[in-house]
Amino acid sequence: MGLLLECLAMALSFQIAASAATTPPSSSLSSSWKPRLSPVILVPGAGGNQLEVKLGGDYHGSRFVCRTFGFSHWFRLWLNVLGIIPPFTPCFAERIRLEYNGGSKTFHNPPGITTRVPGFGSTETMEYLDPTFKFLSGYMNSLVAALKAKGYESQKTLFGAPYDFRYAPGPNAAEVALQFLHDLKNLVEKASRSNKNTPVTLISHSLGGLWVLHFLNLQSSTWKKRFIHRFIAVSAPWGGSVQEMRVFASGYTEGANFLDPLVLRDEQRSSESNLWLLPSPKVFGNKTLVVGSSRNYTAMDLEDFFRDIGYSRGYEHYETRVPGLLEELAAPGVPVSLVFGVGVDTPETLVYEKQGFDYQPKMEYGDGDGTINLCSLRWVVDSWKKVGDQQVKVVELQGKTHTTVLKDEDAVEEIVKQLGDVEGQNLSS
Repeated sequence: MGLLLECLAMALSFQIAASAATTPPSSSLSSSWKPRLSPVILVPGAGGNQLEVKLGGDYHGSRFVCRTFGFSHWFRLWLNVLGIIPPFTPCFAERIRLEYNGGSKTFHNPPGITTRVPGFGSTETMEYLDPTFKFLSGYMNSLVAALKAKGYESQKTLFGAPYDFRYAPGPNAAEVALQFLHDLKNLVEKASRSNKNTPVTLISHSLGGLWVLHFLNLQSSTWKKRFIHRFIAVSAPWGGSVQEMRVFASGYTEGANFLDPLVLRDEQRSSESNLWLLPSPKVFGNKTLVVGSSRNYTAMDLEDFFRDIGYSRGYEHYETRVPGLLEELAAPGVPVSLVFGVGVDTPETLVYEKQGFDYQPKMEYGDGDGTINLCSLRWVVDSWKKVGDQQVKVVELQGKTHTTVLKDEDAVEEIVKQLGDVEGQNLSS
């Protein structure tokens, strides 16, 4: 669930801004003539779409309250606001966690737990993560509204590609991850063909950008030229985030003080996408990221870090799943817009010292979007611009955070601007 914490903040903080206002469609959209629209597919970040669960006879809840409901029928696991607050937090944590099979080197659900992703092809399950509490759980609703104001229509020219955000692609990927890549390709082709063979624009947020890049680099140049108009990556954590080391060390609830981070820590550690989002040694190098009681840790010291936080097996999980993914940040071979916030205090060093890893750290801050460090957000820019005819446009939004970039009216307008001209005049780099 890498960066699931960002959606905990979005869903649980009572300071979430109201949905961004959108500009009404222009008169040209309401006239008999309409511009040709590149179909759009939205790919959310971690925790950016609903996830459902069904409990079977092999599920044995650790507490009585976890065994009193939820058997034999599907219900919403993420996000269910009432289902993650005490006393239900342990139930949520044990149901959403993954287990690791050392033989196959793959992750899977625990016994008795079956999960599924509802609403593939639609944006509905990523607009509001808990429909019962829309005022708390809006995610892509503002972006969807802005696109509809430009003439986009749900499941005609506007689609969604939700996925099980706990998993990651690449070597030893679980079947659910491979199926998502297959389904995404089919959705791209369907969206294009149902719109007179118009190439598709992929808009991702956060972790979704890593998934889209991986997906595009699996496709042939011929296929991409035929089916892809543009890739708009919003707040993509190309090189990971220092914040993820906090997730593994002490758990993280993003200011939701009524939740115990230690209760969530085990399930956060079990998410292979969280492993994917740890700081990349290539990006962060030998910079001190964690200050412990007896030593400091850099992105080059992950084996020692996992051992010292009491999670030695985590390094085995990391080694079997992540290094291959870190080598796959090649330019995608389609026009790209990178949109992200800057000028926001972002954790750059976690200071634990004598208190140990069961306590929340003090912070030293640097630049970024509040969640992703600036060096990570910018990591691919220079290398991609050196690649042949690869088009790269960078849009830095001063003061916009990792989550408000999808809420703020000006930020959403900048995202929509990146759609460019479907007739072939792509935005310049």
